[in-house]
Amino acid sequence: MISRNLGLCCLLSLLLLAGCNKKAEEKKTEIPAVPVTVAQSELGKMELLEESVGALESLADPIVSAEVAGRVAEVRAVAGSEVKAGQVLAVLDGRDAGLTRQAAQAEAGRVGSLSANQTRNLERLKQLRAQNFISQAALDDAIAQNAATENQLSGARAQLGLAERNVGKTNVVAPVDGRVEKQIAIAGQYVKVGDPMFQVVSLKRLRARLPFPETMSGQIRRGMPVQMHVAGAGVALTGKISEIRPMAGLSNRSFDAYAVFDNPGDWRPGATVNATVVLEEHADAVIVPEQSVVLRPAGEVVYVVEGGKAQQRVVRVGINQAGRVEILEGLQANETVVVDGAGFLTEGARVTVAASRAPAAAQ
Repeated sequence: MISRNLGLCCLLSLLLLAGCNKKAEEKKTEIPAVPVTVAQSELGKMELLEESVGALESLADPIVSAEVAGRVAEVRAVAGSEVKAGQVLAVLDGRDAGLTRQAAQAEAGRVGSLSANQTRNLERLKQLRAQNFISQAALDDAIAQNAATENQLSGARAQLGLAERNVGKTNVVAPVDGRVEKQIAIAGQYVKVGDPMFQVVSLKRLRARLPFPETMSGQIRRGMPVQMHVAGAGVALTGKISEIRPMAGLSNRSFDAYAVFDNPGDWRPGATVNATVVLEEHADAVIVPEQSVVLRPAGEVVYVVEGGKAQQRVVRVGINQAGRVEILEGLQANETVVVDGAGFLTEGARVTVAASRAPAAAQ
């Protein structure tokens, strides 16, 4: 009897020892929870952007040329001078133009007196013809001579007007408000009609020339919003694409788009401008942090935390911008997604939330 009891005790001891070993093995092989950080998917605005580095141009940068021949008597503006439209930039010697005007005045006076005398004579001849004292042929000759004299008077007056305009053109004036970019003429220089004297650049209205690769020709369109800023300037501007050149350059295979805007005050033609064109704008996009999207055999996925476990969601992504990703399919707003640690997860993995990150839209 004692022997049988001893055997039962040994058997129970062995069974108990085997069960303890099995529980130890199960505890030993259990996978620990993965520490992760999470964030809430949110609705927000996403923009598809294309950047370009271009140059500022003036809408008006005329070359001011001499309209009359003469010697430069005085220069009143130099390169860098701020000028107003109509402001005198230089003065030409006006003595020749003045003498030409005097000659035109004298000729106009002479022909005017001759015309007045012939008009009075014609009236007398008409009265004599009415009394049959002269022939009709004589009257016709007088009428023709009077008409010719009146034409000469019109020509003389036109020459006088031209001479007076030329006197005014001895003052070389700025055609637009702006800045003198180049001073070509110097005092004492003789200039002919058409010789360049100054270049004035208008600063009021500017144009940004923005090159884009030819592969973007189907995406850049007129009316698209563009954000621009210039290095060293504290003001950023938002404008629109107003013009697109249809031809691509042979050397760089790019085409130019232009945005016209009012100068905020300190921008200068020739400066480098950094621009960003908004190609698309999605107002109510589901947004998650960029780290939440990982690549798996099923495709791009995010892991949603449900009941302490990671649930895999296959998603279709859209715009990726500034550390944020737009989710087009597979995820809704206000779901808890894994951010840090997503790359170490599999379907159904246990997770422990170490921290919650700021909302995706605030990244």
